[in-house]
Amino acid sequence: MYPVSSRFLARLAESHTPVVRAQLFLTTGQVVDLEVAGGSVQADRAQAIRRTCTVTIPDPALIPRTPSDQLATYGARLRVQRGVEYGDGREELVPLGVFRLDSVDGDVAQGPVTLQGKSLECVVADDKATEPWTASGTVVGAITAIITRSIPDASIISRITDAPIGSRAFDVESDLWAGAQEIAAAVGAECYTNADGAFVIATLPDLLTADPVWAIEAAEGGAYITGNRGMTSDGVFNGVLARGENASDDVPPVSWLAVDADPGSPTYWGGPFGHRPDFYSSSTLVSVAACQQAANLRLLQARAPNSSGDISSLPNPALEPGDVVRVTHPDDVRELHQVASFTVPLDVGGDFPISTISAKEDS
Repeated sequence: MYPVSSRFLARLAESHTPVVRAQLFLTTGQVVDLEVAGGSVQADRAQAIRRTCTVTIPDPALIPRTPSDQLATYGARLRVQRGVEYGDGREELVPLGVFRLDSVDGDVAQGPVTLQGKSLECVVADDKATEPWTASGTVVGAITAIITRSIPDASIISRITDAPIGSRAFDVESDLWAGAQEIAAAVGAECYTNADGAFVIATLPDLLTADPVWAIEAAEGGAYITGNRGMTSDGVFNGVLARGENASDDVPPVSWLAVDADPGSPTYWGGPFGHRPDFYSSSTLVSVAACQQAANLRLLQARAPNSSGDISSLPNPALEPGDVVRVTHPDDVRELHQVASFTVPLDVGGDFPISTISAKEDS
């Protein structure tokens, strides 16, 4: 979760007026403070472009009408924040993302105007290879080279132990952002942009060991609104075989099979769920250890939880995909949920739906 004060989290469940800020950074260097009338920010860790935004403003003046307007607008960036006011003149805001402005649309006479944007992964994803490209060296070094090829001044945060990779050749027209995610998987990590617009290389927190960052309680003073619980085995795997073979580096084939080895798990490899393996291969995997890390990450994502759920709560703009939250339902059942996606409203009174990757009963 984005760092906030304990007062901020307590305020979310109290009656308060949310504060929303949006700024448009034009290519001319001009910064425009926007009057926000509505919209939302979506965050979804299952998507290559993790964050998207829709911002509604009443003023139609931002609709580009001339070539100079278009030059200033296309390539512009949006910065969106939401927070709380404390009733004593003080506010606390958290960022919801930095976005490339992709479209501006509205009534040219009366408005309103809708601005839509995508987080900065899209800049790398759209910059397809126009000549062969080879990634090599280490995980962090190779990913950094891919990102800075498209965004030279990008901020890159590594939260992993760096490791060497086998060379990975990309053909013309290749999506190098997909390549960066493949390289991150070689050490069991993922790559994405955070709410500040920085690129992050990190592993997914472990649901069983991570400390919950927020409590969503169905009680007086709690943030809980509604919740659904369920189970499904569609698209679920309890084993992942990761393989690497790199003839160009003269590295022999390596592999690792990761399985759900917990006898108490409903998807235990040796239990009634049976064997349902998934497969992953990459030339960046040049050691058994690298295969093991990659297989374990994919297994963590693919393994069925004891339960899954969709929660609706009062909005918490500080939440991030991958966070672990503690949910207390009206029947007093407590669960630990790992956040997969959510939508933050930019107006007053909007619900805050949260979808989870997995959930476990919490004692």
